[in-house]
Amino acid sequence: MTGALADTLDALYRSESRRVLATLIRLLGDFDLAEEALHDAFAAALVQWPREGVPHQPRAWLVSTGRFKAIDTLRRRARFDASKGEIAERLAATAPAPPDRDTDDVEDDRLRLIFTCCHPALPPDAQVAMTLREVCGLRTEEIAHAFLTVPATIAQRIVRAKAKIRDARIPYAVPEGSELAERLGSVLHVVYLVFNEGYSASSGPALTRADLSGEAIRLGRLIVELTSEPEAMGLLALMLLHESRRSSRVSATGELVVLEEQDRASWDRASIAEGLALVERALSSRRFGPYALQAAIAAVHAEAATPAQTNWDEIVGLYDVLLRAEPSAIVELNRAVAIAMRDGPDVGSRLIDGILARGELREYHLAHAARADLLRRMGKDAEARAAYESALALACQDVERRFLERRLRELRAPGR
Repeated sequence: MTGALADTLDALYRSESRRVLATLIRLLGDFDLAEEALHDAFAAALVQWPREGVPHQPRAWLVSTGRFKAIDTLRRRARFDASKGEIAERLAATAPAPPDRDTDDVEDDRLRLIFTCCHPALPPDAQVAMTLREVCGLRTEEIAHAFLTVPATIAQRIVRAKAKIRDARIPYAVPEGSELAERLGSVLHVVYLVFNEGYSASSGPALTRADLSGEAIRLGRLIVELTSEPEAMGLLALMLLHESRRSSRVSATGELVVLEEQDRASWDRASIAEGLALVERALSSRRFGPYALQAAIAAVHAEAATPAQTNWDEIVGLYDVLLRAEPSAIVELNRAVAIAMRDGPDVGSRLIDGILARGELREYHLAHAARADLLRRMGKDAEARAAYESALALACQDVERRFLERRLRELRAPGR
């Protein structure tokens, strides 16, 4: 195989494998069989494409090949289980819909899949784990890190969720009416988690994963097309406003750039304009919730031409409302940082000390990093160093670790 063809297949796997999998799950009705068929299809491409060339519609070819491979697999297994043969013949006799249809259609297979994974019959933690694994392709280890648990626990949740979907015959479909409203909250939560992993990766060499955040935004657009709920608009706005800053968050040498030091001229104005319009629509509905409020906070940052022009009073007010709508230690932490920017680092530092004293965020590296930054601004270098060391001991992301190490070196430099 030529290097160019290998690169083509690798790029296809990264960009299309989850779409292919979602369609195979629809066609085959079985998660594990679809996973196996997906890998069989790419294995066949490794053999056939060097001889025959890349097909005109690679994704359609992969779906079709995967389907036939799955039928062959079931026929082989029929020697030990007659029911497999019946399933194989039923699949062979069923003509599937063309797999190369418009991917922007709200009946997109991945949107069907995410609603299936977020079915209320599944426990909330299983809904998230299933979606991150099946829709977005995160490894079990990555999901475990996001859940602050071990991979074996996540693997068990996914196995049980798949069995529940199979045994309860949960439909592979986008719900309608009241059922859609009931399940929308879980779906939005999952999309939000996917975006967060893409915008600020939990571990690894890169700060961001554009494939994940891009996929979350695409799913967010589909959901907004499907429903006019303000929170769906709020979440899409939040993602667009954060995504607008992606290119400025890391320097040319791969180092983290904090918000106040970012080149605001490089922010994506089209994404900001779209996000601001969505925020306005969501807030004007008077039925908004936490996502729209977070988007409103991001909008204040986006509208400030310089850090000094940031309206911190408005941001604190929005955090006050958000804290009432969705009480959490993370929201408290972010509010404390905003208060520090408005009223001074000593005020914010005392608030963060109180949050850490409760123990909820003791293992959260960004809480210690925020405290360290305020202590640094106050000139309390020894305490700042200790706080940065605590943050460094907890951080798993390489770019964030290098940033914390740089801050520590600056505090240890002669003349400090």
